[in-house]
Amino acid sequence: MIAHLALPRILRIGGGAVREIGDVIASLGLTRPLVVTDSFVVGTGAAERMIKDLTAAGLSPSLFADTVADPTTDSLATGLLAIREHGSDSVIGFGGGSPMDTAKALGLLGRQGGPMSGYKAPCANAGPALPVITVPTTAGSGSEATLFTLISDSAGGEKMLCIGPAFLPVAAVIDYELTVSMPPRLTADTGVDALTHAIEAYVSTKANPFSDSLALVAIGTIGRVLRRAYADSDDLEAREQMMLAATTAGMAFSNSSVALVHGMSRPIGAHFAVAHGLSNTLLLPDVTASSVRAAAARYADCARALGVATGLDDNATAAGNLVSALAELCRDLRVPTPAAYGIDRDRWHELIPVMAEQALASGFTPNSPRVPADAEIRDLYEQIYS
Repeated sequence: MIAHLALPRILRIGGGAVREIGDVIASLGLTRPLVVTDSFVVGTGAAERMIKDLTAAGLSPSLFADTVADPTTDSLATGLLAIREHGSDSVIGFGGGSPMDTAKALGLLGRQGGPMSGYKAPCANAGPALPVITVPTTAGSGSEATLFTLISDSAGGEKMLCIGPAFLPVAAVIDYELTVSMPPRLTADTGVDALTHAIEAYVSTKANPFSDSLALVAIGTIGRVLRRAYADSDDLEAREQMMLAATTAGMAFSNSSVALVHGMSRPIGAHFAVAHGLSNTLLLPDVTASSVRAAAARYADCARALGVATGLDDNATAAGNLVSALAELCRDLRVPTPAAYGIDRDRWHELIPVMAEQALASGFTPNSPRVPADAEIRDLYEQIYS
């Protein structure tokens, strides 16, 4: 099998790296970046500091801070207007997964225009697009290093997967110091999101030796430090390691793809406004339990990387240990059920048939070691509710 691999051209990694953003932009021959972020990042003062650093580098930046959680096609309209009014030649996605996904979509629309629905999978978008530079402030989505973006259709509610080199950032600045202010709930949800990326990248039918090595490293790192980062926001070593693991997992799944957890997660996010990281976290233990028999050896490797099995354990035992360990991790991180999160029971059950249909139709589910029937996916949605 020939693996088709794609990575950002430039990576700056380490504490304080964000202060080099001006040098990164200038090195690419760009001068008028639009910083795409949200109100939270603005509130921390980080957006203002970035604008000052870009200006000090002789650049002409502008700020767009109206991104929304789980971006929609409607939310892109004002961002596109900001690009046109500023005459932007590049887009900086600064924040969590939502600002970065927004920036990727704006990069494409800023050059090509048209409705975002015209770019959803299975369409593979090669460009042209404005160059996108990503600066993550959470350790989870991996969007800083992937050729995917997720945008919800405001009209129909579909959470659209858009793929292709046009969405791959040309550069990413990975600065763990930006994550120190993350609260425990966000640390947990984004951390398990990164773990989901790594596990699904490894068991995906599109896995390859390159993505395998990245995925296993990410799994091992997350297993060692996620609980520490959750318990103590000032544990800088844990923060640094989680940031690296999230980016590594992002590179892994961008070059192999993810699977059923993501296929089932997208409808939850679209219908109930649940953040992507949390919706993955809700699903990971039960979906993994439903899939282990179809790829016991691969899941066993994940268990050994996570540190919950050894080479002395047979594959079936190791894979079973992984399922137990994921459930224990979610308990330790106080991951809520959909019921505890406040999702209405009747509405949840009413939408299960629609969510199952959308999960099967997603671009991710076919990559699963075992693609379940519609009835099995419905049962999984029933199972995770409470």
